[in-house]
Amino acid sequence: MVPTDWEGRYQSGEMPWEKGEPSPGLVDFLTSHPNLTKGTVCIPGCGTGHDVCAWAKAGFAASGYDIAPSAVKLARERIENSGCSAQVSLGNFLTDNPPERFDWVFEHTLYCAIDPDQRDTYLQAVLRWLKPGGDYLAVNYLIPDTDGPPFGTTRDELWNRPMHLTLVTQRLVASLPLNTPPVGAICRPQESTG
Repeated sequence: MVPTDWEGRYQSGEMPWEKGEPSPGLVDFLTSHPNLTKGTVCIPGCGTGHDVCAWAKAGFAASGYDIAPSAVKLARERIENSGCSAQVSLGNFLTDNPPERFDWVFEHTLYCAIDPDQRDTYLQAVLRWLKPGGDYLAVNYLIPDTDGPPFGTTRDELWNRPMHLTLVTQRLVASLPLNTPPVGAICRPQESTG
């Protein structure tokens, strides 16, 4: 498969995923959990930074990462214009070593954007970027698409993939208008048995 030209899509404005607001599932989660211990959060594939700002406004030390320089530029502009305090860096979440390990990794659109053949690499990256005992919050859309991005996933794939993460909770969450509501899940790395 030919990799998606994310930079070209940002430069051309061909961004159907850009909805002009943070993930409703994230907003729902942060609103319903106002007493979370504030810590560091990594938002891989952060795009134009809506979710980065949502985490920062909720009191977290938010760090967004994206592979497209134009996305990073747009996210930095959004952060500056919104008055929130956060960082956005150019980087490849799948292959880069993290600058630090995070209390949270928030997934909204990266898992469905990458080729399904890269999903095991993605899960290894989550474990590499997440602190031991940290939380992985994912808002996944259960869609059948195979000609993506976005690439579809199923509940069975999400829960049966050897993620080395333990499911803490899951539920349907608020969504932008789509054919299917997303599933939100919080997971923690499994404790080493060795």
